[in-house]
Amino acid sequence: MNTLEAIYQRRSVKAFDPNHKITPEEEKQLLEATIQAPTSFNIQHWRFVILRDPQLRQKIRQEYGNNQAQMTDASLLILFTADVKAWEKNPSRYWQNAPKEVADLLVNWIAPFHEGREWLQRDEAQRSIGMAMQNLMLAAKEMGYDSCPMIGFDIEKVAELVNLPKDYVIGPMVAIGKKIKEPWPKPGQIPLEDLIVENSF
Repeated sequence: MNTLEAIYQRRSVKAFDPNHKITPEEEKQLLEATIQAPTSFNIQHWRFVILRDPQLRQKIRQEYGNNQAQMTDASLLILFTADVKAWEKNPSRYWQNAPKEVADLLVNWIAPFHEGREWLQRDEAQRSIGMAMQNLMLAAKEMGYDSCPMIGFDIEKVAELVNLPKDYVIGPMVAIGKKIKEPWPKPGQIPLEDLIVENSF
């Protein structure tokens, strides 16, 4: 499957085989592909909470997740979070393999770009989550799996359950597994000509 095929075939699947297991090797392959996504200044804000405990997943589904079956039935359930303050936590590590002159230049730009701009810090963290999620879902499709991104859960309660650090944000969850039911037909895309603006509104 090529990239375009994966893009067009990726769907949000709601019904997964609860008995299917993803191997540790496949999980690592998926996550390694996920972290190839770009981030501003290579900060890599993402932190992936693998929701592995069946009882925890059941609690989230029943109490805070609108009884979405994929929360318990998918082979893998990942809660995407991001460290909003990652930009100030040992930033030289993000450029450790770059030539020194490049690393020095970029690392010295990180703090002035972020300091005092809390809205930007949060936006960058969420942007990073979004790009990583798409990598995960396309990689899953390439590997013969299906996925479902989900935001229909009580963010505050789930944050408590996973002991989310105070300087982190929560993004969606993504369920990965083997589908047992075809998704609904695509509802349709807005015509491309309605979405494109040339140069200025």
